[in-house]
Amino acid sequence: MRKCIIMVAFLLATSTTIYAGGYQVSLHGQRQLGMGLIGTSLALDASATFNNPGALAMMPEQLSIVGGINGVFGSTAYQMETPSVYQAKTDNPPGTPFHFYVAGMLTDRLAGGIAVNTPYGNSLKWEDGWAGRFLIQEISMRAITIQPTLSFRLTDMLSLGAGFVYAIGSVDLERALPVEGPGGEGQLNIDGNATNYGFNAGLQFAHPLGFSAGLSYRSKIMMEIENGDALFSNIPSSLASEFPAENRVDVSLPLPANLDFGISYQVTPDLLLGMALHYVFWSEYEELVFDFNENTSSLPDSYNKRDYSNTLIVRAGGEYRVTPAFYLRAGGYFDPTPVNSDYFSPETPSLDNLAFTGGASFMPSSNLSIDASLLYIIGMEEDMRYTPENFNGTYSSRIIIPGIGITYQF
Repeated sequence: MRKCIIMVAFLLATSTTIYAGGYQVSLHGQRQLGMGLIGTSLALDASATFNNPGALAMMPEQLSIVGGINGVFGSTAYQMETPSVYQAKTDNPPGTPFHFYVAGMLTDRLAGGIAVNTPYGNSLKWEDGWAGRFLIQEISMRAITIQPTLSFRLTDMLSLGAGFVYAIGSVDLERALPVEGPGGEGQLNIDGNATNYGFNAGLQFAHPLGFSAGLSYRSKIMMEIENGDALFSNIPSSLASEFPAENRVDVSLPLPANLDFGISYQVTPDLLLGMALHYVFWSEYEELVFDFNENTSSLPDSYNKRDYSNTLIVRAGGEYRVTPAFYLRAGGYFDPTPVNSDYFSPETPSLDNLAFTGGASFMPSSNLSIDASLLYIIGMEEDMRYTPENFNGTYSSRIIIPGIGITYQF
C-alpha cells in the first residue's frame, strides 16, 4: 500500500504542464491565418500590434480595428503498444481563442495600439475510464494577454516598436488516483490562477517596390500559480491524513519566448507572397516543480524533469485579390514538437504538426472587411513513451479551426 501511495504522489508531480507542451495558440488575425500565419512582415492592420509592433507605424490607414474568434475542434487518438489492441480517444470541448486589436496614427510617424488575445490555451478531455486516467483525465487552460504598444517610423522604409504585455492565466485539471474510495477511484482537481508581465519588440522594413521584412521578439513570461487549490476527493478513510482534502499548491511554468522573422513580396498588384520563421524557446521549460503547502510522508514537494527543446516553425502563404471586394488566401506550415520523447505525457499530446490554411475576405465597403479562415492541423502519428510510468503507445491527432473576424479601417 505504501508503494501505491508514493506512486500517487509522484503522479501528482508529473501530470500538469498547464501553459507548456506545445500549446502556443497562434491565431492572431484571420487574414494572417489564411496565409499560413506569416504576419511578421505584414503591416496590413492593427494585428501588427501583436505580430510585429515594429510594423504598426507602417499601417496604410489612420485608424484600424480588428476583432475575431476561432473555434478549435480537435481529437487525439491513443493506441497502446502491441500486442495490446487497446485504443482511446479524446472528446475535447470546443476551444474559443479570440483576438481584438485597435491602433491608430498619433502623429505622422508615431502609432499607438492595444492588443487583447489568447496566445496560450488548451482544452483536453479523455474518454471516461481510459488507461491513462491516472496521468490525466481532463484539463482546461488559458492565458489572456493585454498589450499596449507604441511604434515609430524612423524613415519611410524603417520603423520600430515595442509593447508591454500583461498576462492573466488559469488552469483546471482533473485526474484519477489509483486508490479506491467509497464511490470508486479517488480524484484530484487542481484549480489556480496566475498573472505576470513581459514585453515584445520589433523592426519593420518596407521597400516601395513591394518587398517587406520584419523581425520581432516576445519575451518569456513566467506564470506563477500561488496557493492554487489541490482538492482530493473520494479518498479512503485510511489514507485521508496522507492527502489533505483541501490542500494548496504553488507551480511555476513558462510561456516561452519567441523570435520571429518574415519576408513578403507584392509580386503584382493582386498577388502577395510571403514566408516566416518562428523560433520558440521551449528549452526554458526544463523542470516542473510542485510545492504543496501541506506536506505528508506520501505528498512531498516534487521536482520533475521536462527537458523540452527549442523549435523552428517554417511558414509560407499568399493572398490573391480576385476583385476589389474579394480576396482569397492559402498557406501552410510545419511545427515540430518540443516534447522530449522520453517524457511524452498525454496531458500534452504535442506531435509534429503539418498544417494547411485557407481564407477569404469580402469588403462590402472600402472601410469594412469580413474575414474568414480555416486551419487544418495533422498531428503526425508517432510512437511515444512516458518513461517515469512506463506508459507507452502511438499517438495521432487532427484539429480543425474555423475563424471569423471583422476589420474596420479609415
